[in-house]
Amino acid sequence: MQHKSKRSRALALPHGELRARATEYLDFLAAWVKKPRQTASVVPSSRYLARLMVEQIDPQGGRVMELGGGTGVFTRAILGTGLPPERLEVVEINPAFARGLRRHFPQVSVLETPAQTVSASAAGEVGDYQAVISGLPLLAMDRQMHAEILSESFRMLRPGGCFIQFTYSLRPPVSRDILDALDLEVARVGQTVRNFPPATVFRFFRKGE
Repeated sequence: MQHKSKRSRALALPHGELRARATEYLDFLAAWVKKPRQTASVVPSSRYLARLMVEQIDPQGGRVMELGGGTGVFTRAILGTGLPPERLEVVEINPAFARGLRRHFPQVSVLETPAQTVSASAAGEVGDYQAVISGLPLLAMDRQMHAEILSESFRMLRPGGCFIQFTYSLRPPVSRDILDALDLEVARVGQTVRNFPPATVFRFFRKGE
């Protein structure tokens, strides 16, 4: 009976939504096959993880930047908070993902630029952003890249702003010495097992804020 109920709910979804979800999975799998270290997972993040990622966003609180937009799971959740699309910028260096993001979110600015130099292409001013939402696979990156991405992100963030990152580990994906060098702290936002793999979300912020 339980299996039949789940199947009924799936059939109740609009045909267009089912097709869109299937396309997302296929696009994500293709990107993983091509560049597994850059994509990190064979499936997109779940809506449960997306909810944890965006719960710090104030829809009236100013600009938001998303790093690693992928198929748009976090992008959709960010806009679902009520944030105006013109106040969101999504960074995505995979050309196929970037095209998909522009197609699905035509009012959102999509930047095909490295996260560590994004200030040169951003529409907002340095120090103008309330949050950076990161879907980047930091565990697949080296320490130097961690330092460069966090340093650039906090250049963009206003006082009190935060950098939100998920990871498949129970511990923060950035080492304590890098955080200390950048004068940052980290706190656990939450964890969800309703994601593959299960994921933990962390909030990075300036010390004393």
